[in-house]
Amino acid sequence: MTARHAAVVLAAGGSTRLGRPKQLLTRDGETLVHRAARLALASGATRVLVIVGAYADDVDAAVSDLAVECLFNAQWNAGLAGSVRVAAAELAAHDRATLLVTCDQPALEVVHLQALLEAAHHAPSGSAATRLGDRVGIPAVVAPTLLRAAMAAQGDRGLRDALNAPGADVIACDAPDLRFDVDTPADIASAASRGWLDPPK
Repeated sequence: MTARHAAVVLAAGGSTRLGRPKQLLTRDGETLVHRAARLALASGATRVLVIVGAYADDVDAAVSDLAVECLFNAQWNAGLAGSVRVAAAELAAHDRATLLVTCDQPALEVVHLQALLEAAHHAPSGSAATRLGDRVGIPAVVAPTLLRAAMAAQGDRGLRDALNAPGADVIACDAPDLRFDVDTPADIASAASRGWLDPPK
């Protein structure tokens, strides 16, 4: 398995469709941002960055007991790409793989992250991502060259274009439960019914 990877938890979004911060939804009493950061640490990451923006103080507080670094994305309302650029700039000197995770996939488990790391280790491109329908996306493990491509990313697409570009040779890992993410109140109810979130209060 790839060694000494860094990890990035993308947790800056404003959750506008949800109407409340998805980062602070809970599963078994644990906030989703804490869960994502904890799983990133459990994957063996030597450095975990949590990119915050909206609700920054609350998100910072939610992970204050973990050995992570919180970085503020001042342009959080301009889309996911800004957070990825913040992470890429901070990790400019990092010469190993980087694991990227979000806070809105409540079914995420460390086994998913381990499978991505293993796949990336064996991939000629050094990158692997989660199969999400007809494309791949986050969670993903990206080689340094692919992370640097994030510096040109714009809007809410993050690394989607780079991961899915012809010739990127990103290995796709199947994790059907990760196709479910939380964007609306109905999603919260659905996730709770599957045991992936605590029931709404």
